[in-house]
Amino acid sequence: MTRHAVSAERAWAAIREPKKTGGVWYPPGSEERIARRLEALGVDVRPYTIDVADYRRFARAARYEADFPDYYAFNRAEKSLEHYLAARLLALGADDVYVDIASEHSPVPQIYQKLFGVRAYRQDIAYPPGLRRDTIGGDAAHMPVPDGFATRMGLHCSFEHFEGDSDVGFVREAERVLRPGGALCVVPLYMAEEYAIQTDPTMAASVGFEPDAVVYGADGWGNRHGRFYDPEHLVSRVLRGAGAMAVRVHAITNAHEVDPSCYVRFAMVIAKPGFAGARPA
Repeated sequence: MTRHAVSAERAWAAIREPKKTGGVWYPPGSEERIARRLEALGVDVRPYTIDVADYRRFARAARYEADFPDYYAFNRAEKSLEHYLAARLLALGADDVYVDIASEHSPVPQIYQKLFGVRAYRQDIAYPPGLRRDTIGGDAAHMPVPDGFATRMGLHCSFEHFEGDSDVGFVREAERVLRPGGALCVVPLYMAEEYAIQTDPTMAASVGFEPDAVVYGADGWGNRHGRFYDPEHLVSRVLRGAGAMAVRVHAITNAHEVDPSCYVRFAMVIAKPGFAGARPA
């Protein structure tokens, strides 16, 4: 047994029950069952069919391969699809002040500025604290910006990494930071039939897993924390913290038509009163 295998085995043994080995997966029919459970809880769920030709026009105009060749080259189809979906669901336009939440090294701010004319900012806990030109450093639940700073926010494969109650805190902060008619988009919105947190056991030593979540140990995944909401926890954690904002979940019906590697199944838009809704493709 290799040193890594021993380390992973010991790390997994230290994680509390209930837990399961492997990653969170979707049994046949689970997306439909999740959508029905959300609707039964009063959530606005809408099917969303990707206009594949429109996506391809977006991807060409964004110039991923030419301008950002090192950005998730192994997963470019999924990442570019997430960027496309958020742009469409947020109905981005030249009047928008957009903040890319948990942006890290994402090209999204440049792409959205070039294609839609937005004024773009990037936020990440890893950036130096404070508002510095187009960067916002610090906790997304406590952003150093004034009330009504932004009209749009996007979270691309990032909301699931918000540990503890930081997901709840961010939603409350978004209500303060967004202007009337503003909106944020979470894509993918990771859902499952049971409340779950996926982790790489070798990175999980300091993670505080909620006691009502099943922990999935995905050896080699390379991330500390990935939250998968079940419908009930999405309502109790996110919707109830949204205040006067409206929440809509979009069930993505045809991501595989973009590329077989694409895995986005759900997206979520949280909007303040006055948001006009997604722009048609």
